[in-house]
Amino acid sequence: MKLIIGLGNPGRAYANTRHNIGSRVVECLARNNRVLLKRSLLRSSEEGRGIIEDKETILAIPLTYMNLSGKAVGSLIKRYKVKLHDLLVVSDDLDLEFGRLKIKANGSSAGHRGVVSVIEALGTQDFNRLRLGIGRPKAKEDAAEFVLSKFNPAELKNVDVFIEKAVDCCQDWIKDGTAKCMEKYNSREQMK
Repeated sequence: MKLIIGLGNPGRAYANTRHNIGSRVVECLARNNRVLLKRSLLRSSEEGRGIIEDKETILAIPLTYMNLSGKAVGSLIKRYKVKLHDLLVVSDDLDLEFGRLKIKANGSSAGHRGVVSVIEALGTQDFNRLRLGIGRPKAKEDAAEFVLSKFNPAELKNVDVFIEKAVDCCQDWIKDGTAKCMEKYNSREQMK
């Protein structure tokens, strides 16, 4: 069983912000595969189950705020008894230019507080993550304000294509695993 979790903040105010691109990818993945995401009582995430690429897959979006994402991820791992190598966490990344994605099998949080929370909840950095480039703020712009801002008009023209590319990567990850996805998606040429 595979588990893909898209990080973001709950609520309409955050829906189309840069910080929520991870949750938007999982919403799109669910729509494309007819997986209904719903909140169950006493659960800290929206989740749905389906068959994607011939594998049973759970898709989830935490309903905690970004910095508390680990609570939801830890709960999902325990409830569904998912092995860490079958987990993919999808999140935004300031260190990648807009439109670039990078998948990897483990590593540090790179300062992303949602990923920090997941690492703390799981007690390890050894889980797959798909990092989605949202670009960097201008020199004097606050990073926290930047991630909670909406995409600019030039980016908006390409954000749906970027999300679809990330959805393709998630589906390829289910089918082929992290190493093959790294070969296919991590190069700078994939931005085009």
